[in-house]
Amino acid sequence: MATVTLKNIKKIYDNKVTAVHDFNLEIADKEFIVLVGPSGCGKSTTLRMVAGLEDISEGDLFIGDKRMNDVEPKDRDIAMVFQNYALYPHMTVYENMAFALKLRKTPKDEIDRKVREAAEILDITQYLDRKPKALSGGQRQRVAIGRAIVRDPQVFLMDEPLSNLDAKLRNQMRAEIIKLRQRINTTFIYVTHDQTEAMTLGDRIVIMKDGFIMQIGTPQEVFDHPANVFVAGFIGSPQMNFFDAKLEKAGDTYQAAVAGAVMPLAEETCKALAARGISPMDVTLGVRPEHITFAKDTGSHTITGKVDVSEMMGSEVHLHVTAGEKDVVLRIPTTDLPAEYRGGIPYGSEVHFTFRPELIHLFDPQTELNLLGL
Repeated sequence: MATVTLKNIKKIYDNKVTAVHDFNLEIADKEFIVLVGPSGCGKSTTLRMVAGLEDISEGDLFIGDKRMNDVEPKDRDIAMVFQNYALYPHMTVYENMAFALKLRKTPKDEIDRKVREAAEILDITQYLDRKPKALSGGQRQRVAIGRAIVRDPQVFLMDEPLSNLDAKLRNQMRAEIIKLRQRINTTFIYVTHDQTEAMTLGDRIVIMKDGFIMQIGTPQEVFDHPANVFVAGFIGSPQMNFFDAKLEKAGDTYQAAVAGAVMPLAEETCKALAARGISPMDVTLGVRPEHITFAKDTGSHTITGKVDVSEMMGSEVHLHVTAGEKDVVLRIPTTDLPAEYRGGIPYGSEVHFTFRPELIHLFDPQTELNLLGL
């Protein structure tokens, strides 16, 4: 069993700078966990503590049932893939992949079998006799992953392995990692600052900020039910729009006064607010660009704005609209555009839009927490 448990883990540098605060996480056997967050949030430091490359200041790390705090990295039965590949330039691909097994005094025939199996999985058999300088970035990253696979580790650690690749290669390698995960049954801990990688790869994702865990959940859970303003803004592209709004009560229902309009809230949202005893109050209202729709005419539920930028993306258009003094981003399928706007919406055009009631998010402006909880 390759479960990984982090209990009250802290990392403190020079007895004064806390890089990771009270980190608690239980990773199931064969689970793919992604740590995601902006630069400096503590995600790589956490991974390096699991690897044994950083000392743990406080707390306990278990792999399986064994406490690992003081175990040497080579004895943890983990393999790590780094951002910069870390290949030996004077060795061939075969020699790079076989190196760790040779150090373990693994029999030659077993080394050969493992290297060739990993090369087959990663489609790099034809490069086994080449040296790293003769390979592309994507091929080098495959070699680095292959070097980790041959060790047959209990836990696979990956620290931003795709960040040095161009966009097209990154998409290809992301698909390769998903396929790889299906072929080798082991536990993965993957670090990235790219929320698209996190959403597509992880069984669960751990969103971090300033050394704290902001939310843990499946990609769909954190997208649909962000715990706070930070998570809501970090997950999703383009990012969620936020408005200063007033939550009002109208009989048994709630509505939100925002940007000169009154937005009705979904019945389910109203019931949840009532169950939590929420009174009328100032709120931060969030709505994703894809959950804003054009309105055919003006009315109390619509907001009027002027187009600043119209980005045609093929299947959809991203509109940057000034409404009041706020920049609002809309993501509209091109099939929903009026015929005269199929080639783009001219600068300065007036548009009317509204929010899908069931997809409005409400946050407390003081605590920044989701008013509906999780």
